[in-house]
Formats: sequence, C-alpha cells, structure tokens
Amino acid sequence: ALKFKVLVKNKKAGTIEESMLRMDDDHAGETEELSDSDFMSEDEDTDDTLPLHRSKSPTKRRGDRRSSPPPQKKSKVKKGKIALALSDLVVYTKSQKFVSFEHSLMNQKCYENNSIGEAQARKFVRYSAKEFISHTTRFITRIYPKGTRMSSSNYNPQEFWNVGCQMVALNFQTPGTQMELQDGKFLDNGGCGYVLKPEFLRDRNTTFTPQNVGGYSKPMSLSIRLISGHQLPPSSLSRTNKADPKVHIEIFGVPEDQARKKSSVVKSNALSPKWNETFSFNIQVPELAMIRFCVEDEVSVVNNEFLGQFTLPVMSLNTGYRNIPLLSKEGIKLESASLFAHIWYY
Repeated sequence: ALKFKVLVKNKKAGTIEESMLRMDDDHAGETEELSDSDFMSEDEDTDDTLPLHRSKSPTKRRGDRRSSPPPQKKSKVKKGKIALALSDLVVYTKSQKFVSFEHSLMNQKCYENNSIGEAQARKFVRYSAKEFISHTTRFITRIYPKGTRMSSSNYNPQEFWNVGCQMVALNFQTPGTQMELQDGKFLDNGGCGYVLKPEFLRDRNTTFTPQNVGGYSKPMSLSIRLISGHQLPPSSLSRTNKADPKVHIEIFGVPEDQARKKSSVVKSNALSPKWNETFSFNIQVPELAMIRFCVEDEVSVVNNEFLGQFTLPVMSLNTGYRNIPLLSKEGIKLESASLFAHIWYY
C-alpha cells in the first residue's frame, strides 16, 4: 500500500483523526505549540550530546564540592512550535520519546517511532538484546550518532542491524568502512531504499539474539578464489606510480561471523596482478552478513594506501566467475578497475 509513497517522520500535534478533520480547511502558516514529551526527542540533553554548561575553572569546581548543594529547581517544560501543515503530513512515522521497552509495550502505538542514542543502544545490544529485538519487531527504531563525535566520525551500523533497527543514522559526509557498509546494505533490492529484515527479526515471538543465534543458524560454507585484478588505480604514495596491491576480504555480521582474510602482495603491478588464492568462510547467519572486498597498496610494512573497495550483502553473491567492480572512498565507481574471482557456496 505504501509503494512509491514518501513517509514523513516528525513530531506531530494531536491525533491522526484531528489531522483528517483539518484536511479540508486552510491552515497555511498556522502553528501549534508542543510541550514536554511531545517535543522532547533525540535533541534533549543526554549522555549522547555535549553538555550545555561547563564549570568556568578548576577552582570553581573545587569550590562547588565544598559548598552545600543548591536547592532543586523545578524542571522546565520544554516547548516548541510545529507547523500544522507539516504535522498533518505525519501519519505512519510519528516521533515519540523513548522511555523503556516496558513503557513502549504498554503505551506505544504502532505508528510511533523512537530515536535512541548510540551509547544507550549499544548497552541494550549488550545487556538486553532479546527485549531490544522484541521492540524492533513492533516499532520502527532509529539510532543516531552521539553528539561528542565532533569530527563527524561514524559507528559500525552492523551491530544495530543485527537487532533489527530499521533506521541506523550515519554521518553521510564522512567516508569510510561504515558508510561503505551502509551503501552495500542497500544495494539489495535494487538500491530502492527499503530492505526487508530477515523473518526472524520480524517475528514477535523470536528468541534470536546476535550473541546466541540458536536454531536460527543456516550455516553457509563460502569459498572465494581470488584470481586477478584489472587496471587498479595507481598509488599516489609510490614514486614509480605503481602499486603493490593486496586484497582484504571481510565478513561483517553477528559476532560469530566476523572474519577478515588477506591475500599476498603482488609487487609493482596495478595493471594486471594475479593471486590465484582461495579463501573459505563459514557463516552462521548469512541473512545478516555483509562481505567487503578492499584493495590496498602496501606502501611499507606499516603503511597501506586504500585503492578501492566493494561491499554487498552475502545473500546477493552469485556463484561462478564474477567480475567485482571497485568504488572509490567516496563511493564513486572506478572506471575499468575490478577484481576477478570465482565464488562458490553451499
């Protein structure tokens, strides 16, 4: 029913019924005030955001310890305004402050979504994975980077995909392995933007957790024969402009499936390096696993330069002889550059 539709996720004034009654009236420019839990969401001051107030000096801080605690102030109610025209566009994805899994189970509606900071979400993955997965089978859940990431760095999105989080927000302006996983994840389904979770992350009675896959394991034995490379980009750090390429093959998924293997180094040949090396992986939960091919130039024993990569879901791999395109750090296809490999699994 929602195919080719755009969902607007935002805070909302009132109920859907009230929105429907307003549809026929002209509310251009009108706003409504939201307060307390309606307005508080991911922008509140938590341990995931920078502190708003800091002590002016160490002396002041020492003085605070000796003085008696100040009287408790009444907590101010947060208020903000929302345009009714925007509010009325919110139907299936209404932002709702996250309190606890128990509170959501008792009070949250199916069209209400939560945003949880990365630090709190990581604690849930570690200590309450079963409750977290139960929550994400019922409600769309968004994870967002903590405010202390001043350089716009990113966390690994895989750990939150493993528990069924549907919206794992990243700093898209920062290239790296995390964004490569993001782009690779959504290559599935033709890159249309929505990827269906595995059935065991949609079943409300599931007992799956990333740490204990149990009966949800469908082991895959994957074999990759890395044959050769073609027209790899030249190394900017090499004096002769010839790379000494090597290939890393990495698996991202549940903790048990994490693996990384690397090929030998081919000296001074970026045009047509040949490896003819075979790598084997045993993957317990292939539905959640991603595979990343990364080509580097071994400039020295301790220094490697990134040349290109390609990341895709393991379930999107086809068997047989395959040509693997390579992308730059920014995710742009490197014309003519590729790896040639034979893929086989059962």
